[in-house]
Amino acid sequence: MVGIVIVPSAHGSPAMPETSLSAHEAVFLNLSKAAAYLGISPNTLYVWRHRRQGPPSFKMGQRVMYRISALNEWVVEQERADSRSNPALNPLNQSPQRRVRRGRN
Repeated sequence: MVGIVIVPSAHGSPAMPETSLSAHEAVFLNLSKAAAYLGISPNTLYVWRHRRQGPPSFKMGQRVMYRISALNEWVVEQERADSRSNPALNPLNQSPQRRVRRGRN
């Protein structure tokens, strides 16, 4: 079982959980441990992989693996792409666009 500890993020974003793993296991996580690390179900992560969505993964032999640094980078990308956590993308912070009227032919 993976123990999860919350560690403050250097980016000012919500903290990512840091798992207490051995030095050998600290770099890669299998699908179920990666899902626990992200706080989602393994099935969701499996479906995202099948649809080529979600964090980057790779096969190590027969096992699907996730690099912890890639999981953290993926979460930061998701935060930047979300208008609720990125004020630059919030449509309410932008001035309204004028409608262009087209003449009839």
